[in-house]
Amino acid sequence: MPTAHGTIWHRKIPKTTVIKYAVIGNPIQHSKSPQIHNAFAHQEGVALEYTRMLSEPEDFIAHVNAFHASGGLGLNVTVPFKIAAYQNCSLLDDYAQAAQAVNTISFNSDGDWFGANTDGIGLLQDLTHNLRLELQQQSILILGAGGSARGILLPLLRQHPQQITIANRTLAKAELLAEQFATSGNVRACAYEQLDSMPYDLVINATSASLSQDLPPIPDCIVSTHSFCYDLAYSDQATVFMQWASRLGVAGCSDGIGMLIEQAAESYAIWRGYRPDTEQIFKLLRP
Repeated sequence: MPTAHGTIWHRKIPKTTVIKYAVIGNPIQHSKSPQIHNAFAHQEGVALEYTRMLSEPEDFIAHVNAFHASGGLGLNVTVPFKIAAYQNCSLLDDYAQAAQAVNTISFNSDGDWFGANTDGIGLLQDLTHNLRLELQQQSILILGAGGSARGILLPLLRQHPQQITIANRTLAKAELLAEQFATSGNVRACAYEQLDSMPYDLVINATSASLSQDLPPIPDCIVSTHSFCYDLAYSDQATVFMQWASRLGVAGCSDGIGMLIEQAAESYAIWRGYRPDTEQIFKLLRP
């Protein structure tokens, strides 16, 4: 499948035209994307129609094509359709290719789908710009070896950390992921029970455990007072993972609200050629 390295595939629309975008997923009513993207449009000074689209798996392709036929210019894609979007794009950026998942679709005039994955870039922007973390030559531990972990690996490796360790319940799954990214940097895999006693500089929870108010089976020794802990999940209250980290006296911890905002800003930039100011959105979502 062809890859667009760093390609920005957007169509400039006159500012007097109502422009249509949407987020597609199932479930979808909880999505904060309309609030975020409407705020971005207000910054740019354009009239934006951004809606939520509920779809069943068997209707996904038809719904995407129908949206474009109705004048839609781009889509955000959330669970469970990121892999289906990846499989049906005519062109992919390198992050989507590495993640094997797409969270942003743009259309050309012929209706072809261009797929991008902005999740990892959004995380990187939150870590390095908003949270002021240095990643070069740091030891990073990623908990989980599913789609969320795959989506963030390449951007993190491009920051040249000392090493990234992928820990997972099923060792074989972590080993496969480490092998697939071995040419991009120093990546190793282990099972949770194999985690050594050396604390990591950055621990990223890429599991879904926080969604069920649970904690991965990790030992306390993987963090110290110099560690930073980041949960890809976000919540109005501290997640169980964040509570665990705070109890152990880590240097800092955060949930994934910043990643959500920053990945949305990257999507908007792909569509519009305009990079919004995200600081205002933090204040909007968490006044």
